[in-house]
Amino acid sequence: MLSFAPLLGLVLALLGAPTPARPALHAYHASITELRYNAAKQQLELATKVFTDDFERGLSEGRPAHVDLQTAGPAGTLIAAEYLRRTLVLKTPAGAPLPLQFIGMQPEKDSYWLYSKVAVAGKATGVQVRNSLLLDSFTDQMNIVNLEANGKKVSALLRQGHEQETLSW
Repeated sequence: MLSFAPLLGLVLALLGAPTPARPALHAYHASITELRYNAAKQQLELATKVFTDDFERGLSEGRPAHVDLQTAGPAGTLIAAEYLRRTLVLKTPAGAPLPLQFIGMQPEKDSYWLYSKVAVAGKATGVQVRNSLLLDSFTDQMNIVNLEANGKKVSALLRQGHEQETLSW
C-alpha cells in the first residue's frame, strides 16, 4: 500500500505551509505584560505572555545548545527566570530598583505565561518599566505593557529605541 504522507509533507513544505512536524510561524514578534498593583500587599503582580518559539530563541542566544522548554525541566525554568530578570526591569519613578521575584511559568498551545511580582514599599504612584524582552533577537519585536492600578488603566508600547517608559496612576 502506498503512503502519501511523505509526499504531502514535501508539498506543504514547498508551498510554505506548516507541516505537522513543525509549529506554525507567526507574522509578528510581540509580548504582552499585564501589571496589576495590589495595594493591600504592596506589590506589583506581573504576567508576561511570549510566543514559545521566539522565547526559546531568545533564551538560546549565547548558549552552546538550543533551549527547549518542553524538555529542559528545572534548568529551563532557571534560564527563563534569569532572562526575565535581565530584560524586564522595574524601578520606582525616582529610579530606585525594584527586584523582580520570579514565581513560575505556564505553557499554552504556542506560548508561555511567565509570572512574577515586585515588592513596592509605601504608597506607590507609578513605576518605570524597561522591557527589552527579545529585542536582541527580533528587530521588529513589540513589547506591550498594560498596567492596572487604583482603578486606572494605562498602556505602553516598548520596542527597539524606546525600551522604557514611566507609568503613573
